[in-house]
Amino acid sequence: MGSYEPVVAGQSLESNETMDLLISGANVLLIMVGFSLLIFIHELGHFLAAKWAGIRTHAFAIGFGPPIFSWRNGVGLVWGSSETVIRKRCGRNATQMTDRELAEEGLGETEYSLRWLPLGGFVRMLGQDDLDPSDRAIADRGFSSVSIGKRMVVISAGVMMNVLLAIACFVIAFSVGVPFEAAVIGDVAPNSPASTAIASTGGTHQGLQPGDVVIAIDGQPADTFIDLQVAAGMSLPGVPIQVEVQRPGVADPITFSVEAEESAATGMRGIGVIPAASLHLSDMRDLRPIVNTLVKSAGLDKTGIGPGWSMVSLEGKSVDNYGEFEQVAMLSGGGPIKSVWHGPDSEQSAVLFALPQWETLAYVGATAEMAVGFEAGIGGFVPLIQIERLPAGSSNLDVLQAGDVILAVAGSRGPRMQTVRDAIANAPGSSVSMRIMRDGIEIPVEVQVAGSGVLGSGSKKAGVYLNYAWKSPLMAAPMLAVKTATLQAKTTLAGEVPDGVLANSRWVSIDDEPVVDWRDVWIAFRKASLAGKRELTLVIENPTIGREQRSIIIPLAENAASQIAVLQWQPPLPSLCFESMLINRSSDGNPILAVQMGVQETWKFIVVTYLTIDRLVRGSVGVDQLHGPVGIVHVGTKVADRGFMYLIFFLGIISVNLAVLNFLPLPIVDGGMFLYLVYEKIRGVPPSVGFQNAAMLVGFVLILTAFVVTFFNDIGRLIG
Repeated sequence: MGSYEPVVAGQSLESNETMDLLISGANVLLIMVGFSLLIFIHELGHFLAAKWAGIRTHAFAIGFGPPIFSWRNGVGLVWGSSETVIRKRCGRNATQMTDRELAEEGLGETEYSLRWLPLGGFVRMLGQDDLDPSDRAIADRGFSSVSIGKRMVVISAGVMMNVLLAIACFVIAFSVGVPFEAAVIGDVAPNSPASTAIASTGGTHQGLQPGDVVIAIDGQPADTFIDLQVAAGMSLPGVPIQVEVQRPGVADPITFSVEAEESAATGMRGIGVIPAASLHLSDMRDLRPIVNTLVKSAGLDKTGIGPGWSMVSLEGKSVDNYGEFEQVAMLSGGGPIKSVWHGPDSEQSAVLFALPQWETLAYVGATAEMAVGFEAGIGGFVPLIQIERLPAGSSNLDVLQAGDVILAVAGSRGPRMQTVRDAIANAPGSSVSMRIMRDGIEIPVEVQVAGSGVLGSGSKKAGVYLNYAWKSPLMAAPMLAVKTATLQAKTTLAGEVPDGVLANSRWVSIDDEPVVDWRDVWIAFRKASLAGKRELTLVIENPTIGREQRSIIIPLAENAASQIAVLQWQPPLPSLCFESMLINRSSDGNPILAVQMGVQETWKFIVVTYLTIDRLVRGSVGVDQLHGPVGIVHVGTKVADRGFMYLIFFLGIISVNLAVLNFLPLPIVDGGMFLYLVYEKIRGVPPSVGFQNAAMLVGFVLILTAFVVTFFNDIGRLIG
């Protein structure tokens, strides 16, 4: 199926808001033009087929509503409808004139127009009106005057044109080459279906692992990571998918039987994996602020390294994927790591320091499927929360600053992340009281909360991004009863933290080793666990008058110690900072192979579209996952960032979807009209006008409902 070669990242655009707005506006315009092209091609199919069948065509329009401008032979290009000009000249509309009368006046029979609402289009033929089934003119050149076979061709021609357009888009894209996420496993979520899957063939392995290369799914070759996502999303409850992988260092392929499950965060079925990352810092508009923040936290901002740069070596050895970065960080022992980066026009060296891998501490009752209910920490101890950054336009810019540590929120001292989130969610459209620590001074503040009850990316107006205060020696209220979940261990009870450890206490030492920040806490806990110790001596400073210091001995249960012992050093930059590993799907200039790949891709997406409809009916795919025109434009603008060929590929997918949806056996779309013709062929007469009117009403309600649902889905995604 063509060649698959790594994609070399190109130079990034200058990061500034004006450029972002221009690019975003251009992308929206590009997608709208592409979407209009799909509609034009669909309606062109109907139009050309009607001309071939000898049916008189009154109008060929892109969009709905009044015409912006129109063109007709004998009239030329005019604002509005050409019928206005004809009425003045002839005293009646062109639709009321015979072919002979039109010829005598030198007028064309068809008005071509662009209309104000660019969400569709239509061809109006003599004797055929989707909204008026009683319009069945049998005059010469009327729709009903031609054979059923010709009418079937006319009805299905739009769908066929969309299929042909999809093939053309895929052929063009594969001829040049399209970048896709490689079919390589990146991170595996703890306690996810992927992490607990048992090998069905190839050995006694348990769980998919980062670095596994997916080579087949249910016996079909896997070309990209999208194939795995689609297979999981389209799977049925109780029916596992068979994922065949090639694991580095293992000679034979391994097949895992994995049953997908619905994610509470996304509402989609998945197995809990993400694609492998490269070492090219993402320069996508949506991720750029986050990447800049994390680059700064890693100490790279002063070197000029940022979005668009690529790490090329670590400790003098070439690297090209995030897995190699993880290996070097894990073996670093927390010491300095020498790195070399390539930018758009320069090279830069930098020293990095690995970060601790923290335990995922789950509140009792939380499950792996929940998006919340977890904290990061160790042994039940959790840091306070700090303000990571405030985006431009935030209503809290004059109240908070990056680096502020939250000492209290809504009366709760030493709040954990969940405490802060709950306080914010309980004050939508209002404000919440906080006490913050800034430059060693406690300050009371009132923080504005958006109407949706968020402080984060869901609202620029009240935008505040939170993170754990790892560099502060203060602790939040300890979690007295927790469950721990790590990549290396199943969820088990970790034990209880003794009473007397107060919220906002300050770490002083652990086993006589001084503690400056949470990195020291992690090192001390892990050192004790690896040494087999079963208790730790903590010296903490309570937040009371006089700053009393207390020495506390806490037990370190065997199961808790075993989970802490397997924690490792990890890269100072998470994988989300980097672009996914990409492969270039290409026909290598072979036009025959390009056509073959285009046809196969078209068939694959036809099947996927029908499967989606089937899963909607069965309930394994939620209605909230559907996109409407607004959502398509929104997704398309992100797609356009990945390059023009990926945009062409995306338009091919949309064209397939339009073809399938238009040929469903529903009234008011082409499939319903085609079904009427089948009925007429069998019975000798068309369905009654009453039945068609009732069916048309049902179809209209279904289409309107789908439009309303998808519109609200799209708006919800944009503001949520």
